[in-house]
Parts: sequence; C-alpha cells; structure tokens
Amino acid sequence: MKKYFLLSIFWFVSISGFAQDFEKEIQQADSIVTEFFSEHKLPGMSISVFKQDRMIWSKGYGYADVENSIPVDPSRTLFRIGSVSKTLTASGLGLLIQDGVLEPDDEIQEWVPEFPPKKYPITIKQVSGHLAGIRHYRGDEFMNTKKYETVMGGLVFFKDDSLLFEPGTKYQYSSYGWNLISAVIEKAAQKPFLEYMESEVFSPLNMNNTLPDWADEDVPNRTKFYIWRGGQNVEAPYVDNSYKWAGGGFIGTTEDLINFGAAHFDYDFLNEETQEVLITSLETSDGNSTNYGMGYSTLQHAGNNWVGHSGGSVGGSTMFLVNKEHRIVIAYTINRSGASFDDLHFKIGELFITK
Repeated sequence: MKKYFLLSIFWFVSISGFAQDFEKEIQQADSIVTEFFSEHKLPGMSISVFKQDRMIWSKGYGYADVENSIPVDPSRTLFRIGSVSKTLTASGLGLLIQDGVLEPDDEIQEWVPEFPPKKYPITIKQVSGHLAGIRHYRGDEFMNTKKYETVMGGLVFFKDDSLLFEPGTKYQYSSYGWNLISAVIEKAAQKPFLEYMESEVFSPLNMNNTLPDWADEDVPNRTKFYIWRGGQNVEAPYVDNSYKWAGGGFIGTTEDLINFGAAHFDYDFLNEETQEVLITSLETSDGNSTNYGMGYSTLQHAGNNWVGHSGGSVGGSTMFLVNKEHRIVIAYTINRSGASFDDLHFKIGELFITK
C-alpha cells in the first residue's frame, strides 16, 4: 500500500514535466476529445491517460452539474462507472485466487449454498465469464429504485430462474452473474463485499475516490446524471444500484481508474499468473473465443491488444482500457446514458502508442 501511495504522489508532482515529452500528442488528443464532446453535446466528461510509468494527461470537459455550472474535475468528480465495476470486482476475486482461498473451477454452491441448484452445475469461471447461462436484466429492472442492504438480497432478481442454456456452450452477457460473484467473494473472504473491496482493492491502490453509489445519500463531488431527451440533456430518473454493486454499482474518478490500471504492469498487486487467469479470453465448448476473460474484455485494434471494460449506467458511460505491451491506460467517463464512444479510446490510444 505504501508503494502505491508514494507512486501516486510522484505522478502528481512530476506529471507536468513528463507531459512535455508528449506535448504534441496531448494537443492532438485534446482536439479529438473537444470535437467529440461538442459533436455529441455531452454535459460533462473526464479523461485521463497513463503512459510508461505515470499519468501524462488528465482533463475535465463541461459540467458535473449543468444547471449550476460546476465544472468536471478529473481528480474529484465521481461518475457512475457501470460495468467497469466488474473489472474492479474481478481484481478482488483474483486476490482470493492468488492466495489459494478459492479456485476458478469451484462450483458456486461450494461458496454460496443458498443459491438454488440448477439443472447443471455452474462454476466461478463460467459465471464471471458470462458462460453460465444466467440471465441479464428484464423489463424495467435496470431502473430499480429499491435499496438492497446486502449482496445476498440482490440475488432475488434471478436466483429462482432457470439457466438459459447448458453452461459453457454459449456466451451470454449477464450483470446478474456478478451479483453472484460478489456473494462468492463475501463468503470466501469472510467479510462483507463492500468492506472487502475497500480494504483489499481500493485502499491499497490509492483509489480514494472510488466507492458505492449510495443513491439515498448526499455524496460529495458526485456528478449529476443526465439522459438525452427532446434534443437536450435532462437529469436522469432516480435509480438505486445497491442490487448490483459488483456488476455496475461503483462510482469513481478517471484518475482512480488510472491507479487501478497501472497496478497491472509490475505485478506487485496481482501477480502475472493471476492476471493471465483473469484476462485470457475464455472459450465456449465448441472452441470459439468469447473475447472475454473473468471480468475483462479482450480487444484488438490496429494490431494492438487491449484489456478492460466499457460501462453503461443510468446517467453514465465509461471506458477503461489497458495496453500492457506499451504500458498505457486510458479511462474516460461521461455523465450521460448511452453516449456513443465512436472508438475514441482507440483514437487516443494510437496517438500515444506511436510516440
């Protein structure tokens, strides 16, 4: 923990000097993002970029609160990160794998016996890789307004449903599967899920501005959330994401996501073997790649390999990507639902890869 704290201080002290080495690329990136922001008429946006061994660029655009003209601050403004929460949670799962507490092929009921048995057994790996046949949202579940006090409570949405298919035979994205993963983590760690994530992931990586999106509390620096309606940005309807912390319930800053991404490079947090378990694409039983590991999407663009995740939530759109070969992390967040990314991350990534 001390190492990451000191590293973060070093980034802030030296960022301006180091950024001079990338002055041209940063100017180009700023122009690209400015055009993107304007074209899509976004309310607010934050973007941060890490290269080699430090953060080289971090900037806010527009407003966290449009009505009151409160600008976005990439070091403080808290955005809904949506399904990027899965990747953060995956690192918590990885720590338990690394410490030998559990195995990816453990059956779910070994850790969560309360989960009703299905026609087929399902494993931690299958659930975290969207191969288990657990369903995704239905109806208006995405707009939930009820507060759930425990991760076990969040299983109520799907626990009694049948699997969609025989596990391993198909890929079917499911945020609810990550409700189940959080229950596994809680039982294996013998600690409440949110406490575990704070003590074992967020605090050690100096992610001091990453926390649960408590909908019924006044959280300092949390952005207002918007949707596009009638040709303008209007405040999004109230939702409570406590039913899905692990799969889409965290809020945070792009600079915290930089801290998280940078921890993937030198193996002090998760060792190389554990990272490979998490980021290696799984396959269906017929041998087809899913382009998804255990909480990490795997992407290729212009011959470069990226891992990470996108996130969509009510009033939030997020992208988080890591390129391990070139030691680049890109994170950007938008405080509006359904924002088109337009491959912005790859456009920015290519600027710094070629430097």
